[in-house]
Amino acid sequence: MAVPDDVAGRPCPACGTPNQPGRRFCRRCAAELKPVAKPDPLPWWRTVWPFRRRVRASSGRAVRLLVILAVVLALCAAGFLLLPAGRALFEDTRDKLGKAKPVTPADTEASAEIPRHPATNTTDGLSNRYWGAPAPDASVTYTFGKPFRLVDLIVTNGASAKPEDYRRQARALQLDMDVTTQNGERHHKELTLSDKPGPQTIPTGISDVKTVRLTLRSPVGLSPGRHLALAEVEFFQRG
Repeated sequence: MAVPDDVAGRPCPACGTPNQPGRRFCRRCAAELKPVAKPDPLPWWRTVWPFRRRVRASSGRAVRLLVILAVVLALCAAGFLLLPAGRALFEDTRDKLGKAKPVTPADTEASAEIPRHPATNTTDGLSNRYWGAPAPDASVTYTFGKPFRLVDLIVTNGASAKPEDYRRQARALQLDMDVTTQNGERHHKELTLSDKPGPQTIPTGISDVKTVRLTLRSPVGLSPGRHLALAEVEFFQRG
């Protein structure tokens, strides 16, 4: 029996045809009049494995817990391993952004020195006076009044910064630098110098510096009647 078109009732969600109350399916297109409500969309973190599956009777819950624990442990290990490198990168960036300023040692002491050429000449601000060492392996130790961040080291090698006086004495083309920090930590670097007059800048980047010892290595121009000369050593801290 045909159903009149002027039926008043709930419209079909598919085609919009009115239907009598109590019907389960549309009289025109047979679409379900009371469809089951769609589940709410999953939050974004539930769309990533291993969370994307819905929990059914605690199925897979233990596996997901183990995966989460493994990820957390891996992140902790990565953070522990990368922390020193990250800190060093941060300090180096601050060194480059800041303006360095000179710092003067409180005490200067040499293991050996030629008369009239003491090691204190290396910190007097004059590049025409020098520390004279009788032989290689001589060292000079600089002690500072308070710890600081050593950003740069500037070395003026030879007897003078003037080219005509530079080669009057022998020079060390390598310096072994041993740094001791406030907490007793030691840093060792081998510094290679060019055989030329004038200042040479050496980036360092060491924190909490308390003492610096420079040992003369790899001499050039050393012969009887000549000695090793080191004109000036300048220390710079972060501004």
